[in-house]
Amino acid sequence: MRFLRQALTGLFLAALTLGLLVYAGTLVRDAVQTRLADEPRVPQARERVFAVNVVSAEPATVTPILSAFGTVESRRELEIRAALGGTLIELADGFEEGGEVPEGQVLARIDPADMQSVLDRVQSDISDAEAEAREAERAVGLAQDELAAARDQADLRERALTRQRDLVERGVGTAAAVETAELAASAARQAVLTRRQALAQAEARVDQAATTLARARIAEAEAQRRLDDTVIRAGFDGTLTDVSVVEGRLVSSNEQLARLVDPDALEVAFRVSTQGYARLLDGQGRLRQAAVTVTLDVFGTNLTASGVLSREGAAVGDGQTGRLLFARLGSAPGFKPGDFVTVTIEEGALDNVVRLPATAVNAAGEVLVLGEEERLESIAVEVVRRQGDDVLVAGAPVAGREVVAERTPLLGAGIKVRALRSGPDAQVAPEEPEMLELTEERRQRLVAFVESNTRMPAEARTRILAQLGQAQVPAAVVQRIEARIGG
Repeated sequence: MRFLRQALTGLFLAALTLGLLVYAGTLVRDAVQTRLADEPRVPQARERVFAVNVVSAEPATVTPILSAFGTVESRRELEIRAALGGTLIELADGFEEGGEVPEGQVLARIDPADMQSVLDRVQSDISDAEAEAREAERAVGLAQDELAAARDQADLRERALTRQRDLVERGVGTAAAVETAELAASAARQAVLTRRQALAQAEARVDQAATTLARARIAEAEAQRRLDDTVIRAGFDGTLTDVSVVEGRLVSSNEQLARLVDPDALEVAFRVSTQGYARLLDGQGRLRQAAVTVTLDVFGTNLTASGVLSREGAAVGDGQTGRLLFARLGSAPGFKPGDFVTVTIEEGALDNVVRLPATAVNAAGEVLVLGEEERLESIAVEVVRRQGDDVLVAGAPVAGREVVAERTPLLGAGIKVRALRSGPDAQVAPEEPEMLELTEERRQRLVAFVESNTRMPAEARTRILAQLGQAQVPAAVVQRIEARIGG
């Protein structure tokens, strides 16, 4: 009985399985036939629409800004050198790095003993030359007196010769007496000639004494100048730098002791491209006295000074390009020679130009504008200037049109787009600076570095210390300081 029951159960399960398999085969067959009998369905194609940011092209008058990097320099720098060799016996109290000195102040003294000895010897020579000149003048006076006496004696001899000749003519004189008188007159004339020669020699002695005296006085002036060169004075009001000597040191001739810099006569030297230089010329081809603005970034605090273009470099220089320009600065507190600064110059105003993002113009000078049915059109434009992330283009081709702000490889002429416009009244909230909460150790380290930085202007140091004293400090300030100290 048990065997029969199990046999019937197995037969029932086998029949059920066979039936399910037949049913499944029938379903598969019907599905395949239905699939083969259906017509192919083609999906309806839809055009892809891209979303783009557009800006309105409104022509206006724009003043382009030319930017460059330069170095602050002083227009008056003086190398303080020793004119003579010797020992430094005195240095001024302010003769140190960063010392401020007024014009004419004695900066250093070199031992003047040797120069004083030379001057004393020259003055002694002058005394001898003056004595010689006086003696020569007295000799001239004596020679003149002797010449006058010789002439008087010659006149007497001539009169005696005349009397003897008269006596001979009257028959009371002799030829021997006449001959004796003639010999005496000839000797007297010879004596006059000798005295004249003595007078000429005395006068030549006077001239020689005058020449000797003049040479002695020239030597005295030279010795006095060399003695004065032992005292080194400041040529103008300024600040000392590159100080390399101490009191008691032996210096050589023409050795540099320091440099004197005028901190109030500053200028900035910067180099621009030849194209930018050409835009700074006037109608006569000369450099315009355009206004410039100089900016120095100090730990997030910008120091700004204004100036005017003053001159240009005479030559380009080996291995360099562009033009070297100089701008004279006005009041520039906080600036020092050697500062690396940013220079901005206002060019001439341009009329009927449009300011667009630089990403709106491709390499071929073309922009995409919205046309009919919001399809893009390509228009060629003339790029007049490049201003950072913007460009200035001629306004005539795109005046009043809406220009795609950012071009992508997917965009081109004829593509349908969806324009994203910013409302005229939309205002973007200013981004607040990121603030940090500093640990006490980190805050003390930053404060110590700022207080030890002597090159930072007092105003900037006070401002930064005030920021570091707050509970939250701007992250940009912290990053700049730690970048300087290697933190």
